[in-house]
Amino acid sequence: MKRVAGVVAGMAVLMAGMAGADGAAVAEGGAAAVAGRPAAAVVWGACPKVAGKTASAELECGTVRVPLDHRQPRGQSIKIAVNRIKAKVARDANHLGTLLINPGGPGSPGRELTEFVATSLPADVAERYDVVGFDPRGVGGSEPAVHCVDPDTYYKAPRPDAVPHGQAEERALLRRAAEYATACGNRWSWLLPHLTTENSARDMDVIRAALGEEKISYLGYSYGTYLGGVYATLFPNRVKRLVMDSIVDPTAVWYESNLRQDRSFEHRHRQFLAWTAKHHGVYKLGVTAKQTAFAYYAMRDRLRSRPAGGVVGPSELDDTFTVAGYSDKVWPVFAQAWSAYVRRGEVKGLTEIYERHGRNDASDENGYAVYLGVQCRDAQWPRQWATWRTDMAALHQRAPFLTWPNAWFNAPCAFWPVRGGTPVQVHDSPKLPPILLLQSRHDAATPYRGAQRMAALFPRSRMVLEGGGNHGVSLSGNTCVDGHLAAYLRDGTLPARGARCAASAEPRPAERMTSEEPRRHALLGILGALDKLGGA
Repeated sequence: MKRVAGVVAGMAVLMAGMAGADGAAVAEGGAAAVAGRPAAAVVWGACPKVAGKTASAELECGTVRVPLDHRQPRGQSIKIAVNRIKAKVARDANHLGTLLINPGGPGSPGRELTEFVATSLPADVAERYDVVGFDPRGVGGSEPAVHCVDPDTYYKAPRPDAVPHGQAEERALLRRAAEYATACGNRWSWLLPHLTTENSARDMDVIRAALGEEKISYLGYSYGTYLGGVYATLFPNRVKRLVMDSIVDPTAVWYESNLRQDRSFEHRHRQFLAWTAKHHGVYKLGVTAKQTAFAYYAMRDRLRSRPAGGVVGPSELDDTFTVAGYSDKVWPVFAQAWSAYVRRGEVKGLTEIYERHGRNDASDENGYAVYLGVQCRDAQWPRQWATWRTDMAALHQRAPFLTWPNAWFNAPCAFWPVRGGTPVQVHDSPKLPPILLLQSRHDAATPYRGAQRMAALFPRSRMVLEGGGNHGVSLSGNTCVDGHLAAYLRDGTLPARGARCAASAEPRPAERMTSEEPRRHALLGILGALDKLGGA
């Protein structure tokens, strides 16, 4: 899927234990149990200092060694970086254990979310959990961290237009995708076969064992909901409480999920265009959504021949404005930059929002490499480009906002050096507790249809449906949603069936994003590494 939640699905062989990443049976209980030896306890210490960031004094860091191949637990190992903020209560009846968290991706570092979750939950909940984040294999502080190309060269702006004008431009974009796949294969042939959601779920169970926990609780956003579903399928007896926020469809094969996402982003983009038209008195870009759509695509076309500031071409515009599909908090600032460019020819606003939300760097390339590594390996993709071209040409007519940019973002999967496998078939178990599902009705990145499917697979689960369209609905200021989350984490209390929460108020034109808002969304992977178009 386009730089957000990876939706992985399919059929898996389930016998005696669960199927391994390449079809070999691995007994429930994790690699450490198969090997007959306990996982080494985490040695906690001070966290490495990061330039420009001040970490909480309560934050501790460590690493956990996991098998590269969980079918060979005594073979080569790799390192998973973890951090935590410990509970403030003693480890007695008041202590609720570990809350493991994941922000999505695949390819998003989870340690960046730990402090946010620990400080955003109600104090009486947070103080009873050890909140633990981890960077999945290949990402961030985990070792090795996967990089495939020089980001300064690969992302040099302006990049080629993601909507090809003729066969020559399409061939150039196709070469770019094939070259990226080849570069990853040349550098990481030993690792790529093992970059799967299933292996990340098995890594989670090694982390659980290293923490000395019999069971863990889990909060996953976006792709993290699929990762949580796979963990629950493989290790149902190890789950204490499980929350899924912004839910992917675990039964949809990745390629099809991208097509669905193109349609849902089109819907959300049109909501943004309608909001801009509603505030024509401020932005003067049109009084109807049809008129603002004309203004938007006229801007995009002009940037093709004359990039704003020499850097913001149509692909950079795609990178940036897709963020508006994740969060309406950016709508006022984005509309203002768009208006200034169209009405007065000012490029400063466009270049500023691109620098803040669209530019790619080395960490983005790391996330993109792992995003593709997991996606391309998890499931089968069409290997004939004619299939892609036919599907994208048809869908572009109905959903022009994201179809082609999304296709090129994922196109290396057509050339990936490791063939796609068979995803885990996510399913319920009597050993699992009831699960809490949180979803916004008009979420573009993880459409509501996927949440409905997840709920059907876990019939004892309960869903809270929020009426808005932002991605990542908990801990973002909606007191109704946050109340349900806190009640469930506190003592397992579930909402009534059919629970609804009103959407947060839509933004006003005069609003500007607070200093905390972009930080919060970046932590969820919403405005971060996986929120970039065109290969990031």
